[in-house]
Amino acid sequence: MRAVTWQGKRDVRVDSVPDPKIQEPTDAVIRITSSGLCGSDLHLYEVLTPFMTPGDILGHEPMGIVEEVGEEVTNLKPGDRVVVPFQIACGHCVMCSTGLPTQCETTQVTSEGMGAALFGFTRLYGAVPGAQAEYLRVPQAQYGPIKVPEGPPDDRFVYLSDVLPTAWQAVAYADVPQGGSVAVLGLGPIGDMACRIAQVRGAGRVFGIDLVPERLRRARARGVETYNLRAFDSEKELVSAIQDETDGRGPDAVIDAVGTEAHGSAAARLAQQASTLLPRRVAAPFAERFSVDRLAALYTAIELVRRGGTLSLIGVYGGMADPVPLLTMFDKQLQIRMGQANVRRWSDDILPYLTDEDPLGVDDFATHRLPLTDAPHAYEMFQRKRDGAVKVLMQP
Repeated sequence: MRAVTWQGKRDVRVDSVPDPKIQEPTDAVIRITSSGLCGSDLHLYEVLTPFMTPGDILGHEPMGIVEEVGEEVTNLKPGDRVVVPFQIACGHCVMCSTGLPTQCETTQVTSEGMGAALFGFTRLYGAVPGAQAEYLRVPQAQYGPIKVPEGPPDDRFVYLSDVLPTAWQAVAYADVPQGGSVAVLGLGPIGDMACRIAQVRGAGRVFGIDLVPERLRRARARGVETYNLRAFDSEKELVSAIQDETDGRGPDAVIDAVGTEAHGSAAARLAQQASTLLPRRVAAPFAERFSVDRLAALYTAIELVRRGGTLSLIGVYGGMADPVPLLTMFDKQLQIRMGQANVRRWSDDILPYLTDEDPLGVDDFATHRLPLTDAPHAYEMFQRKRDGAVKVLMQP
């Protein structure tokens, strides 16, 4: 089959690789019909290269048709149309039973001290072959795949793999009061969708902050009060402008949908790049002990949110040596929630919104649809924010 493989920093290729096969009685094999390109994929493209191996198959946002199932998979049959969550979880351990499949005790990558295995995402999360491919082996298929109806195009459901539950969890963790206010930092796919979900869940005012004109226009068209970061000389000016709109307090909650690759952190960016230039045998140990994040978005979130408010961190962070302003956080009495999205925890809540009325705008959420063979171009375009690329779907 054809698959998108990682070969080095900013080097992805479409190669011929062996077809996946049933290996365990809880496996399924899926013929992929659509697969998304995620901001997290860009971390592998640029920042997390010390944890990658040439030939790793990328991607974690698929849907498709069941081709084959193992003998213990009784909930699926060949021909079923399914969306596959980005994490691999069993559904019956203590963590899964308490709504935390990203901490699944069956698939935890204990050798690395990490949570549940993920498709297409570094050795830290199991180096499981990913979903930007023609076929995908799905472990723990008795629980993970979400059956969806025939009829509507893939765009209606494919975001259940990651974008929708990630944005839904971001809003749920933000705990925005009915009629209250929330600011979303970063209007990429997750931030954009978080704004939409906050609106349908009853937020009174939604503020969106970004510096890419196309992203700002998309959010503004759906009633988000947008702020272009480039229009302010400093973080304090931005914070003051939004505080002025919230009785001087700041919004009730702030969602950081940016994460480790925030704009404007030159020193941290250099530190991140340093580990990618080291020899492979020392790069990973260096990154594990001394990695830092670009924390501009987090610092802004801490300053922006009102006292007693909530921070929801859904952008991916990976630093082990990050300085955080604990004095400010403690003094402002902030609540902070974070973590990978627990897809199956939220999927049943989201499905009723995926109707012909399309209140979340999923049917036209993608800005680009490309064949899998164009993956190298898609990665470069998305990483450089060219051609209005906000969300890219690839079809094998």
